[in-house]
Amino acid sequence: MKKLFIASVLSLSALAAQAKDIVETAVAAGQFKTLATALQAAGLVDTLKGKGPFTVFAPTDAAFAKIPKAQLDALLADKAKLTAVLTYHVVPGKVMAKDVKAGKVKTVQGGELTIATAGGVTVDGAKVTATDVAASNGVIHVIDSVVLPK
Repeated sequence: MKKLFIASVLSLSALAAQAKDIVETAVAAGQFKTLATALQAAGLVDTLKGKGPFTVFAPTDAAFAKIPKAQLDALLADKAKLTAVLTYHVVPGKVMAKDVKAGKVKTVQGGELTIATAGGVTVDGAKVTATDVAASNGVIHVIDSVVLPK
């Protein structure tokens, strides 16, 4: 009985160690290198490694590539503006795809994203291309464009 209990505790520890937070999950996916760089530049890595839960609408590297290089470089160099843009992609709580409803949703930045569900889900016009990427402290939904606060 004692051995079984110890094995169970070790199994739970192993599972907990395998669960990746939002930042680790995004990095492991391989298509969010620019997002990871931006999070680092803005000093938001520790925030998104925090308890959460968070829902992140994560732009891919291809989404960031739509921004002209000079404009992207300027954004990466402006910590305050970069922080506003990145936190605009984050919603408090864990919202799975099945729970998404059309309408306005408040972001960590303080603004509101507009969610539309007709003909596929969009977030401020950015198309959601993958959903429910689970992380230990929330969920990631992949979007095809960077969305900017109003």
